[in-house]
Amino acid sequence: MTLPPLAQTAALLLLSNVFMTFAWYGHLKRAEHWPVWLAVLISWGIAFFEYAIMVPANRIGFSGQLSLAQLKILQEVITLLVFVPFAMLFMQQPLKLDFLWAGLCLCGAVYFVFRG
Repeated sequence: MTLPPLAQTAALLLLSNVFMTFAWYGHLKRAEHWPVWLAVLISWGIAFFEYAIMVPANRIGFSGQLSLAQLKILQEVITLLVFVPFAMLFMQQPLKLDFLWAGLCLCGAVYFVFRG
């Protein structure tokens, strides 16, 4: 059974965002222990996998009739869905009400770019 392009795109974007989040922010947990050049090299290595998943995700979505704006908004929503648990669980950051407000704003953006 093949998933529809929107579901394939969302699943791949979710996976790529996990890599992206660790590439961009994961090194901050050890920032005082690693020289910046090492953090850059490790981040680039992780980001390779993000790109290897992100590029096919965008191609599937775009050829599956998602507009560029829809792809971008979908990406941003998924980014927040990945980032909040990462910030709380991996980086031990407190949950803030601002995360909820940001999420609600993104829900509004999703509505406007996906409405007929």
